[in-house]
Amino acid sequence: MYQAEARYLAAGGPGKAHFALLAPYFAPDVVLHQADALPYGGVWRGHDGLQRFFLAMSGTWESFAMVEQRFLAVGDPVVVLTQVRARARATGRELGFPILQTIGFRDGRIAEVRPFYWDTAAIARACTPVGAAAEAPARPAGARRPAQGPA
Repeated sequence: MYQAEARYLAAGGPGKAHFALLAPYFAPDVVLHQADALPYGGVWRGHDGLQRFFLAMSGTWESFAMVEQRFLAVGDPVVVLTQVRARARATGRELGFPILQTIGFRDGRIAEVRPFYWDTAAIARACTPVGAAAEAPARPAGARRPAQGPA
């Protein structure tokens, strides 16, 4: 899936590349949980939700590189520690940070992803222009806060 994601991004990513490059790796009812404090936070459901998530990510990050990955546990769930190097689109600020993901499977496809961030506040600061209002970012269409429960 990570190789397919790299091909998807190399082909232009959201809005340019076709999601069909990624779709075979995800269950149709996949659930992606993102930390609420992030500009793309919330719960993203299904292939349509993932497509909207990738659009929100590309709107947030000018570049987002997974520079190192370590698979800490294989099976179900898989646990992956990733070191990220990213540049925020709104500010041009660069940031390095780790993400720990648990990835659950069903019928050989990714059914649930839960990324854990060490410092969501640092990520939010890097993405917020100086002098911008300190209010919560607008929730992208299709994203739901975890407290809202199942769709």
